[in-house]
Amino acid sequence: MASARTPNRQLLWRLPLAGIGGAISTLAYPRFDFWPAIFISVMALFVSIRGLKPWRSLLVGFVGGFCFYFAQITWISQYLGPAPLLALSGLEAIIFAFGMGAIAKSTVWLDGFGASSWRPAQISLATATLWTAREWVAINMPYGGFPWSRLAMSQADSVLGKWVYFGGQPLLSFLIAFISTLAVTSWIAGRGSGFAKPSTAIALTSLALVFAIPAATVLPTDAQAGNYVIAAVQGNANAGLFANQVAGSILQNHLDATKLIAANPLAKSVNVVVWPENASDISPLSDLAVADQIRTLVDKQLHVPLIFGTLTERGNQIYNSSILWKPGIGATDWYDKKRPVPFAEYVPDRSFWYSLAPGLIGLISRGFSFGTRDGIFDIGKTHLGVLICFEIAVDDISRDLVNQGAQVIISQTNNSDFGRSDETYQQVAIAKLRAIETGRAVVNDSTVGVSAVFGPDGEVLSQLPTFKPGVMVTRVPLRTAITPAMRIEPAFNLFTIIMGLALIVLSGTWVRFRRKKTQEQV
Repeated sequence: MASARTPNRQLLWRLPLAGIGGAISTLAYPRFDFWPAIFISVMALFVSIRGLKPWRSLLVGFVGGFCFYFAQITWISQYLGPAPLLALSGLEAIIFAFGMGAIAKSTVWLDGFGASSWRPAQISLATATLWTAREWVAINMPYGGFPWSRLAMSQADSVLGKWVYFGGQPLLSFLIAFISTLAVTSWIAGRGSGFAKPSTAIALTSLALVFAIPAATVLPTDAQAGNYVIAAVQGNANAGLFANQVAGSILQNHLDATKLIAANPLAKSVNVVVWPENASDISPLSDLAVADQIRTLVDKQLHVPLIFGTLTERGNQIYNSSILWKPGIGATDWYDKKRPVPFAEYVPDRSFWYSLAPGLIGLISRGFSFGTRDGIFDIGKTHLGVLICFEIAVDDISRDLVNQGAQVIISQTNNSDFGRSDETYQQVAIAKLRAIETGRAVVNDSTVGVSAVFGPDGEVLSQLPTFKPGVMVTRVPLRTAITPAMRIEPAFNLFTIIMGLALIVLSGTWVRFRRKKTQEQV
């Protein structure tokens, strides 16, 4: 009886540990910005499932995953209440639970080979592989996934952030999971063991390398195709999806804020002006009066191209678009958002979800269509890569822009729906990592902030306070070199997925073998 009760007793401390470990993770992300907390979080989560059998590890993993996401994305409830927050945290927790279950099973399998000074490193490599593979699943599925709450996101302001230059966010997440797990497994192995010294040496060497390599790395920032002066405007407009503004007021905010460019010392050197996502609440492609306003601004005041966000309609399709408007010509190119946000900008499987939550789904009366055009705007010989809002968190969007020739990346975003929450600070942290990863300057232009310009090494070149109209007139380098991350990241993702599946198969086969062998002995 005692042995039967022991696993249940273990849940009394494992469940709280998983919950606390998951919740602690939020301290590592903006605005808390205490990046070492992510290591504590992963350690606690790993300890909570270590040695557990599959069903118990799923339960503990679900609790840890729910707290992990819930603590980081409370901003989702800003306007729609707790239901979307609970639903998304629960969905991601299911994926998280299966990932933790796979980690628990692989740990038991590797422990079964007996003591070895290399065992902690082997377990840690397996854990890091499965964690990174689970992140890939979460950020890609279902409905395009939720590209948020990755371990890498916590390191935008630490020296470890430079790792994304070499292998993107997947590599950085892998290293965080590896080091965190190695600290735990090495400590466990070293308790009164004869192989404590070798395992400790391996752990310390690994830790030193993970920090020393980025600390010694100087990221390239030279202008390979000249410099470009970009004026990014923050209109401070309430441009949320459910805002009920007077038609044309959001456009007027950005027209007014654009006047601030004239007072900047670089005003006469500006090559292009950028407005954020949804900056014109009336599309000039469908309204002649608004088209005249834009034409007057560009032709008679700016004398340089304007890139701005608006909603466009073609046939019975509606798009979240970015328009390139050139002096003396008008709209010459446009980009339609390729990844509208599910349950915000469109509703997948509407009839099914409407039956579950008619009140919430009914708020989204019409969904955006998926864009198919490339995001490259050509101005003379300069190639600007454009993406919209949450697309900054999608790996392949930025990678495609670089591969298509983007020399700088412009991220137009609208953070109005999230008020003064942490969402905009988390998003701008992703933009900073994206600059390092792509080796491109990134202009993150928001309706209400945070608006910031990052150099190719992640340095903040300009930034605006939130909820104030303003402009950033910044000289940025145009770069053409391809970073290692742009070449390695897809292969690294594939490697972790294949190896993760192999670990699941091997550990599952071993468990069945041990069970059969035990039954035969009985």
